[in-house]
Amino acid sequence: MSFNGKYELQSQENFEPFMKAFGLSDEQIQKGKDLKSVSEIVQDGKKFKITFNSGSRVLTNEFTLGEESEIELLTGQKVKAVLQMEGDNKLVATAKGLKSVTVLEGDTLINTMTMGDLTYKRISKRI
Repeated sequence: MSFNGKYELQSQENFEPFMKAFGLSDEQIQKGKDLKSVSEIVQDGKKFKITFNSGSRVLTNEFTLGEESEIELLTGQKVKAVLQMEGDNKLVATAKGLKSVTVLEGDTLINTMTMGDLTYKRISKRI
């Protein structure tokens, strides 16, 4: 299954407590909580380019499955991570105590991030 496409955020769960624990300021959290961000994924075999556009900020990460890559987080912090594909529709990454699982189900992209006992879930639809 190809992840290629643009996806618009439809809903999110547990945004504020997760981002606070992640180190974002109250001002950043308030600005970000109601944004309808758009993510674009370009997949070429094992190579991925993901661009996250939140209106005020554009974040782009490129990586190759199974190889260590430098990934920029929403906070601007850069971390080393190895991303893996599980099956043909699930991307999994673990970095600095954060686990991210992105699942593509039809035209719905579900991203779940877990840090300690906090979980943040984003649901986006292909546009």
